[in-house]
Amino acid sequence: MPQELIQVDDKQFRLYIRQYEIEKEVDRIASEMNRDLAGKDPIFLGILNGAFMFAGDLFKRLDFPCQITFLRLASYNGTGTTGKVKQMIGIHTDLKGRVVVILEDIVDTGITLEKATSKLSGYHPAEVMVATFLHKPGATVRNVKLDYVGMEIPNDFVVGYGLDYNGYGRNLREIYQVVD
Repeated sequence: MPQELIQVDDKQFRLYIRQYEIEKEVDRIASEMNRDLAGKDPIFLGILNGAFMFAGDLFKRLDFPCQITFLRLASYNGTGTTGKVKQMIGIHTDLKGRVVVILEDIVDTGITLEKATSKLSGYHPAEVMVATFLHKPGATVRNVKLDYVGMEIPNDFVVGYGLDYNGYGRNLREIYQVVD
């Protein structure tokens, strides 16, 4: 049974999205992808560090031939975005003519996603799609196209299921919302 309130570093968080709700949304997204992407030989591009849990859970549910690789981008410091994206690990896979599906843990401002899609255009993919587990429409400042969205949430800081606060909390099975 998950705890209702937890401490992560110097902040308190309350239970927001339970594990079974997460699994239900991952199942739904996988079902849509199984329908939409079968026969297209897509390559999934997980954005590290946050999307690793979503990527792993989703990938296990896909029933068509596909590949996965990862790109590490960072734009957060504490609970706020810095507005600057730093690339840490690059792409080492040929994407030319491939359907590329970016896997994000969360899209809030859209800055990280904009940077990732911009970088991908130089690799000449046939198509770029985006799947995000969480989306904060109230925080989005960039015009980004989202093909698959698990859940829309308000503009509150969350942790768990790959999302962190100062590097902690990624291992939580549930998603917790910061307590003001």
